[in-house]
Amino acid sequence: MNAIREYDVIAIGTGPGGEGAAMQASKLGKSVAVVERFEKIGGGCTHLGTIPSKALRFAIFQMTEVNANPIVREANCSFNFTFAQLRRSAASVIQKQVDMRRGFYDRNHVPVYRGNARFVDPHTIDVEEPNGGRTRLCAKHIVIATGSRPYRPADIDFSHPRVFDSDTILRMDSMPQSITIFGAGVVGCEYTSMFRNLGLKVNLVNTRAKLLEFLDDEIIDALAYHMRDRGVLIRHSEEYERVEPLDDGVVLHLKSGKQLKTDVLLWAQGRTGNSDELGLEAVGIASDHRGQVKVNEHFQTSQPTIYAVGDVIGFPALASAAYSQGRSAATHLVEGVQPGTLSRDIPTGIYTSPEISSLGRTEKELTAECVPYEVGHALFKSLARAQITGQTTGMLKLLFHRETLEILGIHCFGANASEIIHIGQAIMSQPGSANSLLYFINTTFNYPTMAEAYRVAALNGHNRLF
Repeated sequence: MNAIREYDVIAIGTGPGGEGAAMQASKLGKSVAVVERFEKIGGGCTHLGTIPSKALRFAIFQMTEVNANPIVREANCSFNFTFAQLRRSAASVIQKQVDMRRGFYDRNHVPVYRGNARFVDPHTIDVEEPNGGRTRLCAKHIVIATGSRPYRPADIDFSHPRVFDSDTILRMDSMPQSITIFGAGVVGCEYTSMFRNLGLKVNLVNTRAKLLEFLDDEIIDALAYHMRDRGVLIRHSEEYERVEPLDDGVVLHLKSGKQLKTDVLLWAQGRTGNSDELGLEAVGIASDHRGQVKVNEHFQTSQPTIYAVGDVIGFPALASAAYSQGRSAATHLVEGVQPGTLSRDIPTGIYTSPEISSLGRTEKELTAECVPYEVGHALFKSLARAQITGQTTGMLKLLFHRETLEILGIHCFGANASEIIHIGQAIMSQPGSANSLLYFINTTFNYPTMAEAYRVAALNGHNRLF
């Protein structure tokens, strides 16, 4: 073993959470090191999840948009790329992300150690390197940011060439004609949209009574309607009994007695925190049955010098939230305080077709809390910009307090929803009377734009008060 190397802070993992913690601690003047078990930095977000799946989605969108163009159809042309070709479109994006993030560590003089980290004590970890060597690192504080991986039940054969999870589906070589997706969470719904846009027959099997129950009911209903209108077969309140892989397909046996046979199966039922190989027992930290580590409001584990952020702590399991959590944890471990409190309202971006984005409370929550609220709608089909682009499916929905006009929730379904949401987020984050429906009524928006939906929705809601 090499000599012990000492730092103020060590981050385990170079995904959004680890990067946020490492960069913030470095900016605050601390000596920082990071440990990454993969060959390239960026974590699952860059290499297995967010970036490659969204790049694939955009490639599919481009192909389908071109093929739907009247000029292309008039010329009797069509473009049909293989799944492998579409998937390769993500390669250049991933490399750009890796190069950029590599530069962050280099410029801030943060060394990256390759290998698996394992705790020795609350201030010490061993890094088991790919070549068999070992390096011991010590620090006053350690941040666990190891992310998560798809949950894999032991009774399902994921080595079978027709059985996939959200990590392996991106390596599928040939385009199937049909697919069953078990699990209708964010990942399941996103891949449902992608594969249906490619023309596959899609079975979406949901273990709950509705899709994405954490969203506003009106958005849920719009998504379900749109999926069914596109030909997706959705089955709610189902549980699997067993998965039967065959040479010519996969049969999903459900406890209800149904049997679904398709060319391939995508298992998208939850994730497991990457905590099992960290040696947490050596420092008295426990993880739950899904590998998630419990933390307090400062992201400290049961060992105050050890923090955890990102997917490994569970909800909300978003790359955007992980980065903010990492920065917040680093500020706390250095200064003893956090930079204010993290916003309780974290925007949700779901890259179905069309997109969904949500912020704040839902109608169901406001009703349960007996909050006197009103609703303002802007249907995209009424917006000139949406008519010009042809992306008229969707709406913007504002929930606001009837008396104070405070914005309580923003829910968007349609093209660019994940971008549109941030206009409302900026107003919702303002203190006191600055968070008001009147901002949208009294502000001049460029015309024609999708942002104009805020003015339309605000006027629509304000008119309901009289």
